[in-house]
Amino acid sequence: MTATTATTSTSTTPPTALHTPVIDWFDEHARDLPWRRPEAGAWGVMVSEFMLQQTPVSRVLPVYEEWLRRWPRPADLAAEPPGEAVRAWGRLGYPRRALRLHNAAAAIAERHGGEVPTDHHQLLALPGIGEYTAAAVASFAYGQRHAVLDTNVRRVFARVVTGTEYPPNATTAAERKLARLLLPEDPATAARWAAATMELGALLCTARGPECTRCPIADLCAWRGAGSPAHEGPPRRGQTYAGTDRQVRGKLLAVLREASGPVERAVLDRVWHDPEQRNRALNGLVGDGLAERLPDGRYRLPGAV
Repeated sequence: MTATTATTSTSTTPPTALHTPVIDWFDEHARDLPWRRPEAGAWGVMVSEFMLQQTPVSRVLPVYEEWLRRWPRPADLAAEPPGEAVRAWGRLGYPRRALRLHNAAAAIAERHGGEVPTDHHQLLALPGIGEYTAAAVASFAYGQRHAVLDTNVRRVFARVVTGTEYPPNATTAAERKLARLLLPEDPATAARWAAATMELGALLCTARGPECTRCPIADLCAWRGAGSPAHEGPPRRGQTYAGTDRQVRGKLLAVLREASGPVERAVLDRVWHDPEQRNRALNGLVGDGLAERLPDGRYRLPGAV
């Protein structure tokens, strides 16, 4: 069977031809990241996966290391108020991830004796754990055979197999089918393949500047073989920040994180000039569980004393 049976591919390369060169490249060039070390354990892998969503490694590293020093086990985090998770999240962005990780830690402590479950279905049942994160933890922590599809992997598969510069904006059924087809049969090799394709997309097959001359499978790449045609699909979604509600939320949350106690509304009002946008952002933080409004009108992180 070839990859063409899974999608409208322009490649006729059998999946097995890709495995060895990509994994060999990974063995030589993989970054030494703390969550890849044996001592990280499943909890370290899970923490990294939450933090790395839409956030570069360089920003994650210091927060990750401090997080694991403070909360080396799920039960350690679960014992703290959720506001402490939000505080420790710092400026990683998308702080609801901190609440989801806290909720997952509480569920692990309650349902699984404090140990991150090995079963894929049990991982999926944890709050805040979706298809990607469950597959990543099962693969990277426990060496299981699952298709791990993050943005980097999807881009590699789009170029190498389907001959397109970028994957669709949202993961499709065809991509999932292709990923399963490309997965090595041996679980340990499959887990290595998942990590290797992710690293290939992060370091060489990047969105803006692919380094095809250094790629271990450049001669097998359908996109390169077709002359690297420009993207013809829907426009790529940009990530605006300045002036958005997200920026205002970040400024308000920064005040709450840095405060040693509840914060007066007047202090928060100085954060942003537009009262309508400021109120909308503050109400959004409360609605998302990232902040609490006290009866006296002051605000604090959730569960903070």
